[in-house]
Amino acid sequence: MKFMDKWKMRQLKARAKRQIGAQTGNRAMAAEARTEEAEARLLQTRDRLEEVAREIRREYGVRH
Repeated sequence: MKFMDKWKMRQLKARAKRQIGAQTGNRAMAAEARTEEAEARLLQTRDRLEEVAREIRREYGVRH
């Protein structure tokens, strides 16, 4: 894992954007931020799947 994963930064940015949108009453901004949070969760899932695939390859000696 990297110091700060790309998906984690996106998630933090989207969370802040959603809160600002909610506080200012900007529903479009809040909705956009929810979409960005979902994208960050997808990136996180992809990273986890890649890590599991690497572990399986290491364990069973399978090359790419």
